[in-house]
Amino acid sequence: MRTFFNTQMEVLNSELIKMGSLCEEMIELSIKALQEHQDFYKEILKLETQLDRQERNIQDLCMQILLQQQPVAGDLRKVYSALKIISDMERIGDMALDIAKIIKESPLEYQERLENMASATVEMVHLSIDCFIKQDLSIAHSVTQKDDVVDKLFYQIKQDVIAGLSKNSQESEVFINYLMIAKYFEKIADHSTNIAEWVEYSITGNYVGEEE
Repeated sequence: MRTFFNTQMEVLNSELIKMGSLCEEMIELSIKALQEHQDFYKEILKLETQLDRQERNIQDLCMQILLQQQPVAGDLRKVYSALKIISDMERIGDMALDIAKIIKESPLEYQERLENMASATVEMVHLSIDCFIKQDLSIAHSVTQKDDVVDKLFYQIKQDVIAGLSKNSQESEVFINYLMIAKYFEKIADHSTNIAEWVEYSITGNYVGEEE
């Protein structure tokens, strides 16, 4: 029975890694759209369909494990954390698609702060998935530390938008779209932090975040 459980957990781990890879691909494409002023909306939409399907597959697998194996203690934490992690991954995918949609409808000029924020955010997504794969607490902690960097960049962008609107109100739509993209990146960083916190919970039993 334990051998079958271990096999199921290995499959769960593999499926989570696949979903994480889809997440990374989507966010990287949204950043490429920003950097190169290209329309990658359709490509990201296809990936989002795959991401949603992957989320449902993992949910089904988790339910099978819970019903068939009735895990306790550390094993139960891993399954519960997996359900939380895929929810955050799905939200990251949604936001990557939203960013691509804004860029498709209203291309933006190059903005160094926004690109810096995008780079910091994609690094957080990568690290949050890496800490899950490696079950590494030090990587999980580095994710939460980098969230402060993204928050600071978002504040600076918000100030840029306020200053820009005061000087040129006719470009209000551009400034608002600029701020919306920054807000999406900030929320992606938050979801990456959530993933890292659920990884820590699955390892230690200590959840340091706040339940929504």
